[in-house]
Amino acid sequence: MLKILQFILLFPALCLFYLLVWPVEIDPVAWDAPIPPAMEGNFAKNNFLKDVEILGLNDGIGPEDVAIDDSGNMYAGYDDGRIIKYDKTGNRMGIFVETNGRPLGMRFDLDGNLIVADAIRGLIKVDMQGTLTVLSTESDDGIPLGFTDDLDIANDGKIYFSDASTRYGIGEDRLDLMEHRPNGRLVVYNPETKQTTTLLDSLYFANGVAMSPDGAFVLFNETYMYRVQKYWIKGEKAGTSEIVIDNLPGFPDNISSNGKGIYWIALFTVRNLVVDSTADKPFFRKMILRMPESMQPQPEPYGFALGIDGDGNVIYNLQDSSHDAYSPITSVKEKNKVLYFGSLTYPGFARINAPE
Repeated sequence: MLKILQFILLFPALCLFYLLVWPVEIDPVAWDAPIPPAMEGNFAKNNFLKDVEILGLNDGIGPEDVAIDDSGNMYAGYDDGRIIKYDKTGNRMGIFVETNGRPLGMRFDLDGNLIVADAIRGLIKVDMQGTLTVLSTESDDGIPLGFTDDLDIANDGKIYFSDASTRYGIGEDRLDLMEHRPNGRLVVYNPETKQTTTLLDSLYFANGVAMSPDGAFVLFNETYMYRVQKYWIKGEKAGTSEIVIDNLPGFPDNISSNGKGIYWIALFTVRNLVVDSTADKPFFRKMILRMPESMQPQPEPYGFALGIDGDGNVIYNLQDSSHDAYSPITSVKEKNKVLYFGSLTYPGFARINAPE
């Protein structure tokens, strides 16, 4: 009885010791999270996304991005490395390729090859026969690609892509979030020279990448800063960057251009009170990581996508806050007036007619 009593008295102290001093992987820094914008005006709640059509249901988990070829066939990349091909009606045509990695952002180049940002294998190319070629696994400065995330392709064939984090890999993004150090970068691959060059580093989880139609600039998302930046490729500002839209109401994931001046931003979820309120308290963020994952901040089920112009003005605001919303949305692409959505964890991808 005495031993039981001693254990009961000692257990809270052991738990407190664990929460306060047990080693964790991260080395967090303090930062000032902006107050989230109100869900009104440009961000007013609506249910536009409630009627999305789910495709490829239960064919796999996490079709994070969807690529569409000129015939309307769809290609979805799943968490087990498979990229499955579907016809334009949504019927499964079979496995297009197995990357043996984790395919994320995908685009077709001008020659009909599928270019894939694979979080594990790097930047890869798949021809229409399903032959896979690894294009790049590190930049020319010798830094390995740690978390190849999203991409877009310029008219001259150069591939602009994000390396979300050189410190944490796929499945460790929660660590990157809680540490909040600038571990990401924007990179370009030149298929003629086969060189991979870092354009910008010190980015906070570099994510979506989208070229402007004229190739003058590329937009990219910094997920953990809630913002979109513009990197100038041409003109007098070439080689410089600037913020296009800041303090978004959610975590921006992928971004894509519709080729007509609209850039679709996938918002993984809305802002999290715990994440924002502990931004300037790195010690508390360490404590949170010591807790069971089920007790750590979780993404709220919330379907959310925005359409902005090249200057960051919000043109479209698409949402679904219902408990069974298609979420988290990690990619949005427009093709022939249809929006296609991917998700990191949902067992299917989705589509809906684009708003007028």
